[in-house]
Amino acid sequence: MTLPETLLPKLSEWRPAGAGRHSWAEALPATGWTVRVAADKADSLSCLVWELALTRTAEPPAGLTVGSWAAAVATRVGGLMEPLKVHEIDAARDEAVLRSVAPAKKGDALAYYEVRLQGTTGAVLRRFTASKAEPGRDQVAFALTHETIARVAGDIAG
Repeated sequence: MTLPETLLPKLSEWRPAGAGRHSWAEALPATGWTVRVAADKADSLSCLVWELALTRTAEPPAGLTVGSWAAAVATRVGGLMEPLKVHEIDAARDEAVLRSVAPAKKGDALAYYEVRLQGTTGAVLRRFTASKAEPGRDQVAFALTHETIARVAGDIAG
């Protein structure tokens, strides 16, 4: 089974109790990944996602670099409100940052997705808002169906 096929039923079964942010994580050895979701809310169909993180538990494909993975993620990831593009590759730190091609505008604020790749073994998806008038940015939760979370995780994993 693929990562999305394995992940989808597990997300649908997740029922966090009580208010506040909750985390769910599971190693999925058959897929070669561990997936972690932090969410402010979760129900039978969707989550208000704070962060989606993937950690590779199998050997990365031969020849994979953080740059080639970033380029592939930018072309593969679908299901988010904005497509992604490679924003920065830091070869010295073995990291890459992908961001929304065109941030969503809401009044004076911009909202965008960010995927941070750590080498060829880890990825974290978050959403941020930033004001055009003030410096800095704030992380915000974003709504995704379980199906979209599974698809995005599979697209990032490759």
